[in-house]
Amino acid sequence: MEIGPIIRVAARALQRNKMRSALTILGIIIGVGALICTVAIGEGASPFGPGSG
Repeated sequence: MEIGPIIRVAARALQRNKMRSALTILGIIIGVGALICTVAIGEGASPFGPGSG
């Protein structure tokens, strides 16, 4: 399969479903942010966990 038609179909789908595309991007951003915060909190709290003192 050629890459050109695939890109055209994807671009057309993004143009036709702008709200769905925006909400999907927003969901991905929120999910990645939540994952980063969770990992940061876990790493920050690790010195205070079991076996730390």
